[in-house]
Amino acid sequence: MSSENSGQILKINAENKEFKEKIQDLSGEKIDLCFQCGACSSGCPMVQEMDYLPSKIIRMSQLGLKEVLSSKTIWVCTTCFNCEVRCPRGIDIANVMEAIRQVVLRQKFDKVNIDMLTPEELRELPQIAIVSNLRKLTA
Repeated sequence: MSSENSGQILKINAENKEFKEKIQDLSGEKIDLCFQCGACSSGCPMVQEMDYLPSKIIRMSQLGLKEVLSSKTIWVCTTCFNCEVRCPRGIDIANVMEAIRQVVLRQKFDKVNIDMLTPEELRELPQIAIVSNLRKLTA
């Protein structure tokens, strides 16, 4: 057997910790309660459109990984609250998604531009996703 490391080693630094605390403060949720059961992901009606499962977004937030800011998932979330209802720890994941969106919006970067969507994309997208994104961008 090889003694080489098969995975990456993640070291939590002050920047990661600060980012995690910012997400917790904005969302009002204790994301460390999540033990990655996957109930949020299994109940999400938009999971097929996401690049990361909701449970992975929570895990990335727990670790303070800023890569979560470039995720498509935070914009696809329709805040339907299925995840909150299914969460055995009572974490409101929609609040966490909103907190991450707020961090992005405070950087003055719009991820979704409705005018840039093709007519085919507009026909395929659920109406709630379009309405939800418009609400998020105008808040």
